Amino acid sequence: MERYESLVIGLGAMGAATVYQLAKAGVKVAGIDRHHPPHTFGSSHGDTRITRLSVGEGAQYVPIVRNSHRIWRELEALSGEALFEQSGLLVLTSWEGFDPGDASDFTLRTLGLAQTYGIEHEVLDAKQIRQRFPQFAQVADNAIGYYEPEGGFVRPERCIDVQLKLAEQHGATLYKGETVTDIRSDAHGVTVTTDQRMLQADKLVVSAGNWAGGLLGSPFDRLLSVYRQQLFWFELEPGAELEGVSPTYILTHGQDETHYGFPALPGEGSLKIATAQYHTVSTPETLDRSVSAAQEREMYEQQVQGRIAGVTAKVIKSAVCAYTVTPDHHFIIDEHPTLQHTLVVSPCSGHGFKHSAALGEAFAQWCIYGKSELDLSSFSLKRFEGQ
Repeated sequence: MERYESLVIGLGAMGAATVYQLAKAGVKVAGIDRHHPPHTFGSSHGDTRITRLSVGEGAQYVPIVRNSHRIWRELEALSGEALFEQSGLLVLTSWEGFDPGDASDFTLRTLGLAQTYGIEHEVLDAKQIRQRFPQFAQVADNAIGYYEPEGGFVRPERCIDVQLKLAEQHGATLYKGETVTDIRSDAHGVTVTTDQRMLQADKLVVSAGNWAGGLLGSPFDRLLSVYRQQLFWFELEPGAELEGVSPTYILTHGQDETHYGFPALPGEGSLKIATAQYHTVSTPETLDRSVSAAQEREMYEQQVQGRIAGVTAKVIKSAVCAYTVTPDHHFIIDEHPTLQHTLVVSPCSGHGFKHSAALGEAFAQWCIYGKSELDLSSFSLKRFEGQ
């Protein structure tokens, strides 16, 4: 039976980053994934993922994403791959019922955090939004925009691939296409059984995403819900000329009505636009990975038509991914309540990729030193006691 200093289960956003950081630190580490990452069966695919320094979900995320931006640049220098594009990020609210005094509005929360943490930004009114960003020519007259020049997007598949390759170069062992069937622990360490082998380690990091609830049991099986998400790439209109002038964006256009999108990238002839839904629960085994023509029409009519200029109703590509979500939509990062030497991470509630590089570094520190430099206390399991 092979013994390691650390094991990582799940090699998506969090797991790939953790294995890389451990291997870089000289730790004897192995990673396990039931598929062959980067793959399309979890939460870490779709070509582009938003990153931004002012994270409207909460102030506890700001130090994490700052570290991630640093690490993406370090990874680019090491690999020669383009991973992080600072296209600029526009967060905007545009609907007739918008109340500029509404403290819960996502754009206003984002603006408030930027002011508190000294993040470079601009505040734009409707006229300025229309002039600078032609795809938003139809915003309401009372619209407000937050523009962050350092925001943009990362390339999830490339990020995972680069980190796994670098991890192997540093001596990591990767077991791909293997399913974990059992985890046990005692005072001496952990034993992980897959459908092909048994492995032992001093420390275990579980970043199993969609599969975490079923793998870990109580309390995770009741705290984690898997939601199917749809991604759409809408064809550009002829002569739209959006390349180079369209930012990454998050648009609130009604009470609890939001979608997000990405720049028109050279040679693609499309805009990627998506929403996040949290009303229909699924499982990794039953997830419908196809997108119907009716779903394409519904997306265009409810989210795109009359809001985004320069795109047609034609979907030239679509994809499905799944978010693993906690009751309060924040992460869980904590030691397992019954398994010894085990850190549970990455029920990321749909906004984890931008933080993954820094969290991988933090989880490696936990394996090596027993604690991380980042303050991750707000992601403790204790907040769910009694639920």
